[in-house]
Amino acid sequence: MKSLRHLLRSVGPALIVAAIVLGPGSILTSSQVGSQYGYPALFAIGLATVLMIGMVALAARIGVIYDDSPCDQLTSRLGRPVAIAVGLILFGLVAIFQFSNNVAIISGLAPLWESSAGTSPLHSGQMPNILLIAFNAFVIICLYALRHLYHSLEKVMKLLIGLMVLAFLTNFVVVSVLPRGYEPVTTEADPNILALLGMMGTTFSVGGAFYQAYLVKEKGWGLADARRGLLDSALSIGVLGLVTAIILMTATRVFYGRPEPVALGNVGDVARQLEPLFGSWAKVIFCLGIFAGAISSFLVNALIGGTVLSDAIGKGSRLEDRWPLHLTTVALLCGMIIAILHLRDADSTVNLIIFAQSLTVLGLPVLALTLLYLGSRPDLTGDRRVPRWILGLGGVGFVVALGLAYRLILAVLTKLGWLTAA
Repeated sequence: MKSLRHLLRSVGPALIVAAIVLGPGSILTSSQVGSQYGYPALFAIGLATVLMIGMVALAARIGVIYDDSPCDQLTSRLGRPVAIAVGLILFGLVAIFQFSNNVAIISGLAPLWESSAGTSPLHSGQMPNILLIAFNAFVIICLYALRHLYHSLEKVMKLLIGLMVLAFLTNFVVVSVLPRGYEPVTTEADPNILALLGMMGTTFSVGGAFYQAYLVKEKGWGLADARRGLLDSALSIGVLGLVTAIILMTATRVFYGRPEPVALGNVGDVARQLEPLFGSWAKVIFCLGIFAGAISSFLVNALIGGTVLSDAIGKGSRLEDRWPLHLTTVALLCGMIIAILHLRDADSTVNLIIFAQSLTVLGLPVLALTLLYLGSRPDLTGDRRVPRWILGLGGVGFVVALGLAYRLILAVLTKLGWLTAA
């Protein structure tokens, strides 16, 4: 019991990162990947999880070995423009991610009010806009009103992650013992490469890992807590990989290999994977899960962009500073405005979220290279030196990030018709 309490106290900053990553986009992309690729896609989740552990561990080390912030280090070593460029890249990724969170708020609630004809008041008129404006206003009020924001976030994320693990694991067990009801066949349809890239990009989220360097400082950890940071990274990101794998395996069991391929065009379609356990309540449960996933990553995702950009321009990097809160508000408003402009014209909510999630892959190489640069400085000696295996894993992560970005560019150009598919 004592060791369990010690273990739980060691978990915190990286669990917040995991909760950011395990949002609605991760749930939907892993579901679609499972329905199209099946169990072999577990290799992609395993690879992304290991690389994410390495990046989070590297960022945690950077947070405890430097007295100042990552962007302060970039400014002193490479100049303010480099720090601002990194801050803007991460802010842009956050805006894209925040857009998918806003879309998920609507897509998670809309099916709950669908009529027999399949229409919902949240699919038309001004209701989506009003709901998003009200929700973002509420989050902004909480942002400025909450005292000890970090500790509140840590407690909420531990609860949400625990509930998600329990719900998805229970459903997978039920799905596994029930007969399929059909003989799996090999489909001729081409799998959606954007879904696979989106799943890899959300699990191996270098933007979320980058923020770990700031979270360990908010936690109050120093150089003496370096081992605790490693344990936090391995356990928290391991849970992230486990949940993602469970969602993928559930979708594989329910959707993969059907004689007539299932088109997962909206949240209601994806919710069918919960029918073995929840029956007619599957759509309600899944939509509430999507809504909860959006909430869990909504504020903290925006905090990443606001905090790092504030740090990059020299306006402070701690949550008690005002500029990180102001720029977090800007990030929230950017995601909301983009969602309002595009949500009504979207033919497929799921595909829209997957496309947004896959775009986050583009910024991974720059952020990974930044972490490697800060973690490999010659002046880091003795206890301040980053272990070689962490740097090695980070180097592999950088190479994989380059490959993902290159593959995404090819996929997007092909989808737009500017490049002929091989």
